[in-house]
Amino acid sequence: MAQASIVERVVAVVGDRPILLSELRQRGRPHMIRISMQAPNPSQQAAAETEMYRELLSRMVDERLEEGAADKARLTVTADEVDTGIRQVAAQAKLTANDLVNEAKRQGLSEQDYRDEIRRQLLEGKLFQLRVRGRVRVTEQDGRAAYSRWVAEYAKQSPVDLRILVLQVSAGSSPDTMRARTVLADEMTRRARAGEDFCQLVMNYSEDPSTKATCGSRGPMPLNNLFPELQKAATTLKPGETSDPLSFRDPAGNQALLVVQVASSAQSIPAYEQVREQMMDRAFVEATERQRKLWLQELRRGVYIDVRL
Repeated sequence: MAQASIVERVVAVVGDRPILLSELRQRGRPHMIRISMQAPNPSQQAAAETEMYRELLSRMVDERLEEGAADKARLTVTADEVDTGIRQVAAQAKLTANDLVNEAKRQGLSEQDYRDEIRRQLLEGKLFQLRVRGRVRVTEQDGRAAYSRWVAEYAKQSPVDLRILVLQVSAGSSPDTMRARTVLADEMTRRARAGEDFCQLVMNYSEDPSTKATCGSRGPMPLNNLFPELQKAATTLKPGETSDPLSFRDPAGNQALLVVQVASSAQSIPAYEQVREQMMDRAFVEATERQRKLWLQELRRGVYIDVRL
């Protein structure tokens, strides 16, 4: 006896309007193509697909709410406005409108799918101007707060070059051996701080053969790619300064004592006054997103929403 297969089902209901599985899959086609190209194995591909559909369905629920709000406000988007929107996107991408539509087709969208996507974006823009824009207020304090967050992100992403003298500690070493290694590490720090050439110390004493020829450096690396112990040294030392010996254990359980010198730190961060305009723009974008989320939460109140995915 042949098994029946489910060809259609409701994956969400917003008010009295259903969202069908076929609609969700239609909207997800461009994402599926990207996932199939990027996910290295079937299990990761399946996990990425599940997460993509979850996020896309949440977005489609928001769109249903926005469409309801647009109907109440009597907002519409004409075919001419869609055409203009496509031309503007094409100009920004330095393409013709036809080339843009053809690129959308290569990503799994039909021309009508792409026009529908532009229409949704334009409708959202009109709703933003009507319901959200007036709520957004950005102060100097907001700009400085955005600057602080940007500085933290910049520091994590900017490269830093560390020279590291490595003294290995064998598993099961006796207390006497450990003390001797610690004394040697202290001696390396003292000599480096006294002005002795750190590269020569690395050549003579480091037990990491892969970095002896580069003064103990593996080249500039983003701060957030370093182990916590090294991140702390990189953020507390100035170029040319040497750390106290650091006790380090890698993920494989190997232990070592490290003496770290900063060869070069991340690029200097501009003062707030130099980037004030960009930070105010950043604060505006952040405030706009907060207000958009609050507005969507308000739209959800009193509306029946049932997600069944």
